[in-house]
Amino acid sequence: MVNKMFKIALNAGHYLKTSGKRCLKKLDKNETREWVLNNRICDMVEKNLKAYTGYSLLRIDDTSGKTDISVEKRAKKANDFGADIYLSLHHNAGIKGGKGGGIMVYTYLNVDETTKKLQKTVYDKLIKHTGLKGNRSEPLAKADFAECRLTKMPAILIENGFMDSATDVPVILSEEFAFNSANAITEAIVSFGGLKKVPQDSTLYCVQVGAFANKSNAEALVKKLKVAGFSATIKSEKK
Repeated sequence: MVNKMFKIALNAGHYLKTSGKRCLKKLDKNETREWVLNNRICDMVEKNLKAYTGYSLLRIDDTSGKTDISVEKRAKKANDFGADIYLSLHHNAGIKGGKGGGIMVYTYLNVDETTKKLQKTVYDKLIKHTGLKGNRSEPLAKADFAECRLTKMPAILIENGFMDSATDVPVILSEEFAFNSANAITEAIVSFGGLKKVPQDSTLYCVQVGAFANKSNAEALVKKLKVAGFSATIKSEKK
């Protein structure tokens, strides 16, 4: 029996020039674009998943950020791919410079239990890894987002913090947050899809550095190697 490949549709929301989708200037002088934040996490997720087997991944946005691909085209690509799950990475807005915010994960209005499970799994992992819980009354939310409505598989839209929140912006701009968020999403995908680690090569390769006629010279080299974190021993041989 051939095991079915678990198919993942991954998507960095919007593109570089989407109007208004950026961090609030008074909180971020660079006005970092939303797509940059979205894409950074997507790239890390892709890299993380290379440690696993049993899946196929399709990025359905333009990974250069230069072309705006409509949500209709994104949904069609995911449907044609036959994806088992659809994850769309976004960052939110609506705080208008105030405090609060946090991570939210959306589904379509009426979804099955599998989609709800995906939503909760991703949200719980994100909060565990990032701590960005915020103050939203319904962080597990529903909305009529076209991406979630038009896709035929369990689909979620992740809002990874608010770009106009005095609380969230310093956090979401950091490399650490992106790293933790990507690890959380990867864990959720691995758990949901039952992915397995790629087997590691257990072969050890030993390197012989050299031979010394003077024992003290050999001992000095071994000491330096150990200080550098290498395993080193002395073996004596007769000429």
